[in-house]
Amino acid sequence: MANKPAEDPVQPHPVKEQLPGIQYCINSPPPWPEAFMLGFQHYVLTLGFSVLIPSLIVPQMGGSDAEKAKVIQTLLFVSGLNTLFQSLFGTRLPVVVVGSYAYLVPTISIVLAKRYASLTDPQDRFIQTMQGIQGALIVASCFQMVMGFLGFWRNTVRFLSPLSVVPCVTFTGLGLYHLGFPMVAKCVEIGLPGLIIVVFISQYLPHLLKTKKPIYDRYAVLLSIAIIWLYAQLLTSSTVYNHKPTNTQKSCRTDRTGLLSTAPWIYIPYPFQWGGPTFNAGESFAMMAASVVSLFESTGTFFATSRYGSATPVPASIISRGSGWLGVGVLLNGVFGSVTGTCASVENAGLLALTRVGSRRVIQISAGFMIFFSVFGKFGALFASIPLPIIAALYCIFFGYVSSSGLGFLQFCNLNSFRTKFILGCSFFLGMSIPQYFREYYRQDFKSEHIYSGHGWFNDVVSVIFMSHATVASVVALILDCTLFRENDATRKDSGLHWWEKFCLYSSDVRNDEFYALPFCLNKLFPSL
Repeated sequence: MANKPAEDPVQPHPVKEQLPGIQYCINSPPPWPEAFMLGFQHYVLTLGFSVLIPSLIVPQMGGSDAEKAKVIQTLLFVSGLNTLFQSLFGTRLPVVVVGSYAYLVPTISIVLAKRYASLTDPQDRFIQTMQGIQGALIVASCFQMVMGFLGFWRNTVRFLSPLSVVPCVTFTGLGLYHLGFPMVAKCVEIGLPGLIIVVFISQYLPHLLKTKKPIYDRYAVLLSIAIIWLYAQLLTSSTVYNHKPTNTQKSCRTDRTGLLSTAPWIYIPYPFQWGGPTFNAGESFAMMAASVVSLFESTGTFFATSRYGSATPVPASIISRGSGWLGVGVLLNGVFGSVTGTCASVENAGLLALTRVGSRRVIQISAGFMIFFSVFGKFGALFASIPLPIIAALYCIFFGYVSSSGLGFLQFCNLNSFRTKFILGCSFFLGMSIPQYFREYYRQDFKSEHIYSGHGWFNDVVSVIFMSHATVASVVALILDCTLFRENDATRKDSGLHWWEKFCLYSSDVRNDEFYALPFCLNKLFPSL
């Protein structure tokens, strides 16, 4: 009987510095028609936060639907400019820059400040509150630009290893869980079908209906939104919600946003359109704390975006440069008056994974759509009237994609090391548990309005920082990773530092110029370190 050849032992999957399977990476744009469709898809996804944040804040400021429409247009306009600046001069990654949820606590604190409580005219209260928000944002932007452009954030990021990057990126996605299914459940009859349909179209339909080019997975967002939006319109027209509670009608109906009727046909936002900013030291400190949170969350998004753009891990100097340009974005938000600061969009980073298109050109086209539809308000208001539970159904997919990107860095770590297990377990648990405590504390104080007393700015600072899952998890992981015998060669290898070190410096990998070099030969004037 012939001897059978010995079978090769089963080998684990190899480590990949760049994610395979991406059809169009950062520097390989798709054809123009496809690029425009994908850019429009990214634009539609940005409408979630661009509508949600002003809808939460402007009514509390005393603003009407007309003011809300203008604030939404302003936020979209500035987001388009910031996205262009970030893709051209910042990290050069396919990153969309949108309004940040991290600035919500200090913004609401300004809205509920006692000095505005005596104003009886809603218009005056709106204007003066907006001016206070603008002043705090301008101060926070200066702080963030100093952190980024002077290299302070670069020196912080260089302490990261693949092990400490895992909680940072993972919780950048997981930390937004309260904006996923809880928002879907606000109108479960359209949100849940939206979640099911986007999963079916993107994951199952491409295997059931074979096409020469990827269609269903690449355009799943547009297809699913069109189907559920039509379904929501049929429910609205059939008078199903006529006798439902007001909150249900706002979440489910397609005609309750008040944007289409109040948005001007043409409106060009301009600096200080609400008047000159006013400044308050305590409110500025609270807004600076929000900018620190934005730095952590945007850093996690940068790492995820580089992965889904099939680029090398982002060098620390590039992250710092991008953070500085995020500070420029916060400055523009303060100057134009858009009630919130900026951060790198988590949901748009997840969309890169779904479409497998990480092209920079697509993101720049989406920035063009943001600017265009912010100027021509009626057209933009039409898309902005999409019920938020439909957008939240997409968040359930895209936030998860970003979280899984963070878990992908575990391939460079030793998962059989008890040191690795301790750092991961401790940072993950505290990253969930500590923000949950402060979220409950914040809500309790919100009801009693104690946190918004004249001396409550320190409470705002603490609440903003410790309510951020990504910030808490990143800080815990970074401290433990740097202090638990990191000088030992074995522990450095367990953390993945033997592989990571060549990506810490810009000049250590020749591929960095391909992905992150500034255009127009600006690298010679502003070299990366």
